[in-house]
Amino acid sequence: MRDILSDLDTPFVSDENPMKRAQKQMRTPLPKRFYKAASVRQDAASGTFAVELDGKQVRTPGRAVLALPTEAAARLVADEFDAQADEINPFDMPVLRIANTAIDGVSTDAQAVLEDILRYSSTDLVCYRADGPESLVERQSEAWDGIIDWARDGLGARFVLAEGVKHVDQPREAIGAIGIHLKMREEPFRLSALHVMTSLTGSALIALAVDAGELSPEEGWAAAHVDEDWNTAQWGEDGEAARMRAAKKRDMLAAAALIDALKATTAA
Repeated sequence: MRDILSDLDTPFVSDENPMKRAQKQMRTPLPKRFYKAASVRQDAASGTFAVELDGKQVRTPGRAVLALPTEAAARLVADEFDAQADEINPFDMPVLRIANTAIDGVSTDAQAVLEDILRYSSTDLVCYRADGPESLVERQSEAWDGIIDWARDGLGARFVLAEGVKHVDQPREAIGAIGIHLKMREEPFRLSALHVMTSLTGSALIALAVDAGELSPEEGWAAAHVDEDWNTAQWGEDGEAARMRAAKKRDMLAAAALIDALKATTAA
């Protein structure tokens, strides 16, 4: 399951060593686009919506039919296929990657993914505050206090705040409350999208707030990068870091779009 979760964050070729991963990616040729158009067709038996290329069903790497619960969700994947040019680049297809992972992996062991999100909540980004300078402390408070308040009032989860990087044990009741909330979102596609948002932001609480509509995806992304934005304001932005951040933001917004599409009716 750890390999499956890694595929959500390293979508093309996985390797723990980033240098080796980059080398593998450069050696792996992209497949040529072989189809004219992508479409969506509902399966009468299952009620799910399969993605088709020129009328032929698409299959996941595990050879399962690529089918999603709602038409709107399947259309997101079809649109990613339609957006490909001469080659099919998985880096540019974040919803497809989430769907493949949900079908091939998360559907068979949702509990492992749920537990991984819970581990993030036990060391959640928004619980660790700077002790200075004052401008950073104020930015963190402005961006994160509302999330902590929502977790307390909306989820019944009271989290403990800490200054600096010293670990603080969160109350078992708080983690338990998050677990109960996640259990109600255990559908594989939604859970996979939640895991993507959690791992990209470093915060289960931010991901859950976006899922619940308490934060927009843009607000959630900004909340996750308060420290980084403060440092950029002081020292400037590195070009390569900016490109990496843009790619991660695209994946974050795609995961949020998938969650919204999963909530849509089949008539969407």
